[in-house]
Amino acid sequence: MATRSEPTAFTRDTGASVPLICGAMYPCSNPELVAAVSAAGGLGVVQPLSMIYVHGRDLRAGLREIKAMTQNPIGFNALVEQSSKVYEDRMRRWVDVALEEGVRFFVTALGNPRWVVERVHALGGVVYHDVTERKWAEKALASGVDGLICVNGRAGGHAGTQDPRRLYEALADLDVPLVCAGGVGDEAAFVEALGMGYAAVQMGTRFIATQECQVHADYKRAIVEARAEDIVLTDRISGVPVAVIETESVRAQGTRAGPVARRLLRHPRAKHWVRALYSLRSLWQLGRASQRGVNYRDYFQAGRSVEGIRSVESAKEVVDRFAMALSATQSTGSVPEVG
Repeated sequence: MATRSEPTAFTRDTGASVPLICGAMYPCSNPELVAAVSAAGGLGVVQPLSMIYVHGRDLRAGLREIKAMTQNPIGFNALVEQSSKVYEDRMRRWVDVALEEGVRFFVTALGNPRWVVERVHALGGVVYHDVTERKWAEKALASGVDGLICVNGRAGGHAGTQDPRRLYEALADLDVPLVCAGGVGDEAAFVEALGMGYAAVQMGTRFIATQECQVHADYKRAIVEARAEDIVLTDRISGVPVAVIETESVRAQGTRAGPVARRLLRHPRAKHWVRALYSLRSLWQLGRASQRGVNYRDYFQAGRSVEGIRSVESAKEVVDRFAMALSATQSTGSVPEVG
């Protein structure tokens, strides 16, 4: 069991014993990984597209499978972008299923979270929303969210632009729990983020390089071997910049969308359809690469936290080690050295 640290606003909101989230990841959030992080005292978050379309579970059955592995709380990721009515209706059903199965912590992103907030608050749950800057934070708070996942410029996937400290300072006066998302791969960075004032840290890349994460060994090896300077932004996946490892394939394909796509992405109406088409393609590309390795001309999403990742471990080892570092810091006031 992870060492219990002093409570934060996040641990009070969620019931987790360690202020550490395994962020929702397509295609990497398999049920075993989500359960392992929560069982260790952190908080695993279900990504429904990953659960259903990559790992082959019915959503309700997958949630029950996780509950059979741990009674600790888990979270649920709801992407609320209104790209189509079909997608929105499907997400509404998925949120209802998660609520029916006892999930009470939700992370929303990419749109107006008000409908999720209304459903979750009605059952006593909480909603945190992904933001990259203050204007999006203010919009989310106006919709009633309880906390903010602060996605900085060191994150994997769809990263922000600001460094963790500057983003914290820009949002600190909003008086809600803030979660640092991006750039944390070792204990020192974890403790530093909490020392800034963040209520928790969300990690994705670190948990891909775990034994429970069911991605190809090439993906895990790429993370362990990569350094911060190997992370590049490409807009060829979804039409907006995505942080990936610069493999030979990425260098060969380039990192910029074509001129026609760039023009359409600037159009006030066409951009939504273009992003939807990009998203469909990226779901296929990212899923294939994660499962089949570097022989495929696709992408490995990762953040600059690769700098602190040196081995593939169990999720429990990661959570325990980070929890011990935090507890030691709270006891002595000094940040433990990372070997």
